[in-house]
Amino acid sequence: MDEAIHFIQRYEKTLALYLFSEDRRVQQAVLERVSFGGCINDTLMHITMPYLPIGGVGQSGFGAYHGKASFDAFSHYKSILKQTTVWDIAVRYPNYPKALQWVKRLLK
Repeated sequence: MDEAIHFIQRYEKTLALYLFSEDRRVQQAVLERVSFGGCINDTLMHITMPYLPIGGVGQSGFGAYHGKASFDAFSHYKSILKQTTVWDIAVRYPNYPKALQWVKRLLK
C-alpha cells in the first residue's frame, strides 16, 4: 500500500481515485495521504449523488460541479445592501457621544 501511495504522490494531483478494499486501515491511509475525489468500493455511484460535487484541482481541472455545486460554481453572487432613508440611527456617526463604544457593543 505504501508503494501505491508513493506512486500516486509523485504527481501533483489526481482527478479521481477508486479504491477497492474492505480494510478500514487501508481506506483511512489512502484518505489521509492522497488528495483525491472518487469512490471507495465503487466506480459510478458518486455521479448519481447530486449532493457530491465533482471536479478537480491543479492540473486535474478546476472547481466542483454537479447538482447544486454546479449552480454555485458557475454563478456570481452579487451582494447588495439597500438601506432605507426614512430614518437614520445617529449612533452610526463619529460625532455621536460614545459612538465607538455603542458600535462595538452592537457588533459583539
